[in-house]
Amino acid sequence: MQLTVLVTDDDQDIRDGIEIYLKNEGYNVLKAKDGKEALEILSKNEVHLIILDIMMPNLDGIQATFRIREERNIPIIMLSAKAEDTDKIHGLSIGADDYITKPFHPLELIARVKSQLRRYTQLGTYNGTTNSKIEVNGLSIDREAKEVRLNGEIVKLTPIEYKITELLLTNAGRVFSIQEIYERVWNEEAYNAENVVAVHIRKIREKIEADPKNPRYLKVVWGIGYKIEK
Repeated sequence: MQLTVLVTDDDQDIRDGIEIYLKNEGYNVLKAKDGKEALEILSKNEVHLIILDIMMPNLDGIQATFRIREERNIPIIMLSAKAEDTDKIHGLSIGADDYITKPFHPLELIARVKSQLRRYTQLGTYNGTTNSKIEVNGLSIDREAKEVRLNGEIVKLTPIEYKITELLLTNAGRVFSIQEIYERVWNEEAYNAENVVAVHIRKIREKIEADPKNPRYLKVVWGIGYKIEK
């Protein structure tokens, strides 16, 4: 099956340049000049990953991500300028899976695209346990169905949130360092991982904890990392 990537940027040269590299890797490419056009394309096409610039007219990347996450869990890679660090963290907090800073090397972007698509199309591949279904005090995961449930209700997670939850839940009781979480989930060497992981941990807590500030499941072990209580 040919996978489709939607490239959204208000700079036509950037859109066209990314398209060339993606097509060379065998991907089908759709293009949009802003968030509004991206949403229109999403409503009419099957898309497997979105590359989304933060600063765009009409509907920017932050607003578009928020709208996309209301209905879809497909991977989102944000493009940002160095001066947009706050926007990058905001984007991750509302559901973006990764970001890359302009100017970037096209091959780095392609590597991130492949990594995100690999996780999206092959969820549930960790070797922490052979059991497909695991439950800890009402929090459960079905690795075949790729579902996380809390007291029987499905929890809507992004692909990255799912992978972090899967890693911790299938190894309940074990503490994972921030670096190890990043390297196991992102499949790359940890760089500036603390903020990225912390944002995703916070979002997971908001979805699975009755009181995120006093978590029952996803605990921090100060100075070491995170774990899900057995």
